[in-house]
Amino acid sequence: MSNITNQDVRTYGNWQRPISPGLGRLGFIGTAAGIAGLLLVILVMMVSFVGAIIVGVLIALSLVPMIMRDKHGRNGLQWAVARVSWGAGKTQGAHLYRSGPLGRILLGTCKLPGLAAGSKLYDAHDAYGRPFAIVTIPATNHHTVVLTCSADGASLVDPEQVDIWVAYWGQWLSQIGHEPGLVAASVTIEAAPDTGERLRKEIEFNMSEGAPPLAKQVLEEVREAYGTGSAQMSTRVALTYSGAARGARAKRSAEDMAVDLGMRLPGLCSSLQMTGAGPARPMTGRELTELVRVAYDPSVATFIDQARSEPKSDLRWDDAGPTATEESWGHYRHDSAFSVTWAMSEAPRGEVYSSVLTRLVSPHPDIMRKRVTLLYRPHDPATSARLVERDRKDAMFKAKQSKLGNARDSIAVQAAEQAAREEATGAGLVRFAMLITATVNEAADIKLAASAVDNLTASSRILVRRVYGSQASAFAAALPLGLVLPNHLKIPQTLREAM
Repeated sequence: MSNITNQDVRTYGNWQRPISPGLGRLGFIGTAAGIAGLLLVILVMMVSFVGAIIVGVLIALSLVPMIMRDKHGRNGLQWAVARVSWGAGKTQGAHLYRSGPLGRILLGTCKLPGLAAGSKLYDAHDAYGRPFAIVTIPATNHHTVVLTCSADGASLVDPEQVDIWVAYWGQWLSQIGHEPGLVAASVTIEAAPDTGERLRKEIEFNMSEGAPPLAKQVLEEVREAYGTGSAQMSTRVALTYSGAARGARAKRSAEDMAVDLGMRLPGLCSSLQMTGAGPARPMTGRELTELVRVAYDPSVATFIDQARSEPKSDLRWDDAGPTATEESWGHYRHDSAFSVTWAMSEAPRGEVYSSVLTRLVSPHPDIMRKRVTLLYRPHDPATSARLVERDRKDAMFKAKQSKLGNARDSIAVQAAEQAAREEATGAGLVRFAMLITATVNEAADIKLAASAVDNLTASSRILVRRVYGSQASAFAAALPLGLVLPNHLKIPQTLREAM
């Protein structure tokens, strides 16, 4: 007889969504408006009782949209503002983009549309002499470097090794919270059809002229059979730094950031390898330009792969954008493809396993190109301590509002207290989000891709919402360009959270 030892399977969780302190379903702004309205009613009552009733009814009606919330946590006021903004932008033609020789862009170039229109690309070298690119967003003074990784994958890997990778990943996220000037990070996992050009070039390069005819025939069949239909997985990590003045240091330019980041990149790349990301290296300007060009026009993927064998490329950053785009309420048309982007509105509840996102990031036959982007905003230790204490107090305040105990509020209090204890012992605090972009060739395939995403997110136990009215911005944010969406909002993020 053999003894079977059952090992404990490690699970993960304890993430929570920041809540706004308020009465009932009202956030902080709604509660403050209700209290101010109540004071106004009392003042009017001193003059006219009927007038006080009318004012009270008007104030109550104005608070109704802030009470009504959908399953994603959005209230009626946020939905109405999104609708009005979309209508105003469409009236002005902001949903259309035309570039190239017949477009409206100066010099006939094909710049990136939307939030990335003012972006610039700079080439530099790190401490090891490797070339790397810096994407600069002048509007926010953000500078982004992109690392490409060769992820090992979890197939035929022991669970203990996967747990070690996850532990090192958590340590890496905590480490970047101490990075001076770092404001955001993102991980983009893209599944796309392989053009077969790499396999063809590899076979042609290694095929000997004196090889037996049978061997040549087998290699030619492999080249034709395996060159199409397979999927190509790619993983990229983008690190976004701020060039703003800090303390005695003046505002830094892209050249200054290139020197600073060039010294840090070797250490960041080596630490990523311990997380299961495999060998990591910085992407060059040419690679990043080709990545963006294929994202906006997948039909040129084959030509891009064929041109990679050339020592130089004529593709510039100003020509990496699409020729024409049209943003609709629920999807985004760009050159030869159609894309739909979803945003995660709720992380998996309870405890999950390390393989919770495996199906979501894997290739799917109903989706031509699928891009899953995890967005991170790490906080420094001082800010982390303040935020966890604020979240703990907000959770306790909300739990004490009802006389009867609410199970969900009790769990929220326990999670907030555990987060505060972990932060006090040295753990980092990171805000995270997820964007999922599905790209198809025809408009008729959008419904099929949307159904596939619904099934994949259900298996991953996450709740997603289609980014209605902001498909173009969400599509660009899902690319490794360093676009930090909260910094591009007209309404500050703090006000949005207080709703």
